[in-house]
Amino acid sequence: MTSFKKQLPFWMAAIACLTPFVTSPTALVIGFLLASFGLVPQEFALSKVTKKLLAYSIVGLGFGIQFQQALAVTSNGIGLIIATIVGTLIIGWFAAKAIGLNKQTGYLISSGTAICGGSAIAAVAPAINADDEQIGLALATVFVLNSVALFVFPVIGHALELDQHTFGTWAAIAIHDTSSVVGAASAYGEEALTTATTLKLARALWIIPIALVSAVVFRSQSKKLTIPYFILFYCIAIGVSDLLPQFEMIYQGIFSVAKKALVICLFLIGCGISVEKLKAAGPKPLLFGVSLWVLISTTSLAWLTLS
Repeated sequence: MTSFKKQLPFWMAAIACLTPFVTSPTALVIGFLLASFGLVPQEFALSKVTKKLLAYSIVGLGFGIQFQQALAVTSNGIGLIIATIVGTLIIGWFAAKAIGLNKQTGYLISSGTAICGGSAIAAVAPAINADDEQIGLALATVFVLNSVALFVFPVIGHALELDQHTFGTWAAIAIHDTSSVVGAASAYGEEALTTATTLKLARALWIIPIALVSAVVFRSQSKKLTIPYFILFYCIAIGVSDLLPQFEMIYQGIFSVAKKALVICLFLIGCGISVEKLKAAGPKPLLFGVSLWVLISTTSLAWLTLS
């Protein structure tokens, strides 16, 4: 009974994460608070559970990708998409090394900035054998910047008198998570929302090659290449939903469950972070994330307004 009482806050929080009222950033914060107050049961193998649940979540999210629509947008803006993704990853790689930031943490933040925030981090993490602390630091950095972008981007867009299409494109490129992209674009206008959502989904397709390349780049010389097989199932999920559209209701159900499973993952990751670990990490992850975000935001905006 005493053991159950100790575990009660953890299980109550986990159940709360299944409700519509708890978002991904909130789940991460809840987990962090439980860990900081010593309310996370030590007997649970959180790391193993989290890694498996992350993989299942990513596969489920594949059923929500509209392949033909995403492919059309990708082909229309292929140059800008490749330039921003590859450029962000390369600059992030050398910048992380220059400031002495942990290689995995820096790469996860770069991936989240380059593609689609938390989803990209979740997909790349198993490919580079990142641990819960590295994943948590990267996610925390991305979610802080997402919250800022949700309010700041529409203000900047109106101040610069950006048209709907330009703002939607900029939001899809420079804001990390799809949820924040949708929030900022919907506040700007209907056309901006359509443009931003479609382009962001197109960028999500790049999770596949980036995760595979990441597995090769981070392969240890003493180990065999670890292939993230869940990426293969992610591709199959996209293909099945595209080839058999008559089961759209089922796909949306799987997609909804996957999104909620991802929230649980972030809660569990948060449970692996504490104030002591954040202090040990120092300000480098946040400063790195802010610098990379400002760089991609300003350069992409300059290219869109001047071209």
